[in-house]
Amino acid sequence: MGSSSQEERALNALGGPAAKPLGQFGWAMFDWANQPYYTIIVTILFAPYFVQEFIGDAVRGQQIYSLALTIAGVFTAIMSPVLGAIADVSGRRKPWMLLFSLGFVISVATLWFAEPGAPNGIAGPFLAIILAAISMEIAIVFNNAMLPSVAPANRVGWLSGFGWGIGYFGGLVALLFIQWFFVFPGQVALPGVPGVPLLGLDQSAFEPERFTAPFAAVWYTLFILPLFLFTPDGDSTKVKLNVAVRDGLSSLKKTLMQIRAYGNVIRFFIGRMIYADALGAVFAFSGIYAAAIFGWGSLELGISGLIILVFAGFGSMVGGWLDDKIGSKRTIVIAVTCLIVAAIGTVSIRDDRILFLITTIPASSLDGLFAGVSEQVYILFGCLTGLGLGPTQSASRTMVARLAPRHMVGEFYGLFAFSGQATAFLAPALIGYLTGALNDPRASIIVIIAMLVIGLVIILPVREERAEIPDTRP
Repeated sequence: MGSSSQEERALNALGGPAAKPLGQFGWAMFDWANQPYYTIIVTILFAPYFVQEFIGDAVRGQQIYSLALTIAGVFTAIMSPVLGAIADVSGRRKPWMLLFSLGFVISVATLWFAEPGAPNGIAGPFLAIILAAISMEIAIVFNNAMLPSVAPANRVGWLSGFGWGIGYFGGLVALLFIQWFFVFPGQVALPGVPGVPLLGLDQSAFEPERFTAPFAAVWYTLFILPLFLFTPDGDSTKVKLNVAVRDGLSSLKKTLMQIRAYGNVIRFFIGRMIYADALGAVFAFSGIYAAAIFGWGSLELGISGLIILVFAGFGSMVGGWLDDKIGSKRTIVIAVTCLIVAAIGTVSIRDDRILFLITTIPASSLDGLFAGVSEQVYILFGCLTGLGLGPTQSASRTMVARLAPRHMVGEFYGLFAFSGQATAFLAPALIGYLTGALNDPRASIIVIIAMLVIGLVIILPVREERAEIPDTRP
C-alpha cells in the first residue's frame, strides 16, 4: 500500500512522471523572475511615473498608457492559442520561452530612456511597453503549459499557489531593494538607508523610477535560469517547425469548429476572460489611482505596495493549499468575492471621505506617511485586495490543468491566455474613455467592480471535470 501510494504521488496530472522537487522549484522560480516586472514597472513605480512625469498629464497619460496595454492585449490574444497549439505538436516549451524572454528583456530595459517630459517623443517608450507586455504574457503561456506535467497530480494547486506566492515575495524583495537604495535616500531617515541613491542616480530626474526598467530585465535574466537548468521540458516530437505550425493550426481549427464539445471549459474561459481583465486593471491602475486621489509619490506608493504584496504572497500560499482541498472553482469564487468587496471599499474613498458617507480630515504633507484616515482605510482595502489576487490567479491556472484534455494542454493554456487577453483592451479602453469623460480617476475602480461581478456570475455553473476528447490530431 505504501509503495503504491508513493508511486501515485510521483505521477503528474497527465499520467506521466512528475518532475523532481528541484525541477518543480525551477518551474516556480519563473514567477519569482517575472513578478518584479508587474510590481515595479506595471503597477507601483514606473507606470505612475510614465503617466505623471513622462507624459506630464494625469488624464492624458492614463489614456496613452491604456492604449499601450490595449494594443498589447490584442496581439497577445491573437498569438497565444496559435503558439500553444504549435507547442503541443512540437512537444517542447522551453525554446519558445527563451525566444520571448529575450524579447522581454530587450524591450523592458529600453524604458530607461523614457526621460521626464518626453524630450525625444513618446513613440519609443510606448512601443517598448507594448513589446514587453506581449513577450512576457506569451512566455507565461508556455510556463503555464508545463504545470500539469511538472507537478504531482495531488499537488497541482499547491505548486501553482507556491509559484504565485514566491512571485509576490519576489516582487516585494525587488520593490524593497529599489525603495531602500534608490527612492528612500534623502527622503527617509532609517538605519541602513544610504544618504544618496546608489549608482549616483538623480532623484530630481526620476532616475530611480526609470532604473526599474533595466533592473527588472536583469532580475528576470538571473532568476529564469533555474527553470532552464532544472525543470524538464516535454519530449521533442522531432517534427519540423513548418510541420508543427501546419499541424498546430489544424488542431486549433478543429478545436474551434468543435467548440460545443468543450462547453464547460469555454464557459470558464469566458468568465475568466472578464475577471482577468479586471485583475489586469487592478495591477495597471491601482498605483495611478492612489497617486491621483492622495497625491502619493514613489515613497508612499512603494510602501503601500510592499504591504499589499505581503498579503498577496500569503494569500497565494493559502489559496494553493485551499485549491487542493476544496477545488479550484470554489477557491476562485472565494477570492473574487474578496476582490469585489475590496474594490467597492476602495471606490468609496476620497481624501476627505470613506465608505461614501463618513467625512474625514485630509492629511497634510507635514503629518507623516499615511497619517490621514482615508489613506489608512485605503491600505486596509488594499490588503484585502492582496488576499484575493493571489488565489484568483493561481487557482485559475490550476483550473485549466484540471479541465484541459491531456493531449491539448498547450493549446488550452493558449486559449486560457486568450481568455485573459481577448478583452484585455476592454478595461483599459473603458477606463481611458470614462476617465476622460468624467474627469475622475475613480472610473478605473468602477470598471473593475463591474467586470469582477460579471466574471464571477458566469463561472458559477462551471463543473470542475476534465474534458475527455479523443486525440485526433494529425
